Amino acid sequence: MDVDARPGIPNGWYAVAWSRDLAVGEVKRVRAFEEELVVFRTRSGKARVLSAYCSHLGAHLAEGGRVAGERVRCPFHAWEYDGETGECVSIPYCARVPQGARQRAWPVDEVNHMIMVWHHAEQKPPAWHLAPCPHFDDPDWSDVRRFEVEVPVHVQDMAENNMDPVHFRYVHAMTDVPDQEISFEENGRVLKAVSYSQQETPFGTFDMQLLRESECIGHATVESRGIPTVGLFMFSSTTPLDRHHSISRWALVGTNNAIDEAGEEWIARITGGVEDDRRIWSNKIHRKDPVFCEADTYLVEFRKWVQQFYSPGQQPGVRPAE
Repeated sequence: MDVDARPGIPNGWYAVAWSRDLAVGEVKRVRAFEEELVVFRTRSGKARVLSAYCSHLGAHLAEGGRVAGERVRCPFHAWEYDGETGECVSIPYCARVPQGARQRAWPVDEVNHMIMVWHHAEQKPPAWHLAPCPHFDDPDWSDVRRFEVEVPVHVQDMAENNMDPVHFRYVHAMTDVPDQEISFEENGRVLKAVSYSQQETPFGTFDMQLLRESECIGHATVESRGIPTVGLFMFSSTTPLDRHHSISRWALVGTNNAIDEAGEEWIARITGGVEDDRRIWSNKIHRKDPVFCEADTYLVEFRKWVQQFYSPGQQPGVRPAE
């Protein structure tokens, strides 16, 4: 019998919303990490994320809840929870707040047009922070194009595509399997990959490089280089809704001198590739111990790399290629 042994939710930074979709005083209901969350923006403009079900009688804080200064107010009995700590700091009909009146407060970084949340299965604090991408604030680069898609696949399986150059030939109809190199930085936490190919563009035929960088499962930057003075860049966050579904958000930009000629086509090609993969993802299982062949060197390295982002008992081992 084939058993789908998908791992648990890996630790790391994940987007739960686009920054521009959350106005001051707004409250949103979000599901991520097999959890119900309340996401809100305080009156000072801070994005905050708490576990959603009130510690009092379990009301969902996003269903009728409202912002009160730097707090969120429960719609059921108006208990108010501090957005930073999750502590209940006010009960309007009681002078004293009981012990245990608190919500889980999720660490938040707002960066690269996204509201990012730190998930850790053991609720450990963030081990690092994501750096802002300079392309998004550079006047020589275009406005951000947003892309969002939900897919029925574990976040690791989606990320694994980057380390599977062979599938680009058979799934994405590339004529050749691209040459690829990988390296590791930050004590092995950051995975970098470079692919090489020759491409015809509106500016001529160029030897191109596709540079990808991942700081954890679900995070990636992609940069296309090779056309002189032209830049194309993407920041993405793929967030596990649960072990079987993920939502991917991509922020894409290009240099102003090329966005109308090459950038739009590049963006369409990048985003369109998801549809090629969707049928595979929608009908596959996760092999915790796949049979690798000699061409799967990068997949083996990827499977070893991802283990650091799982808490004990969440991720199976890796069998070497034969």
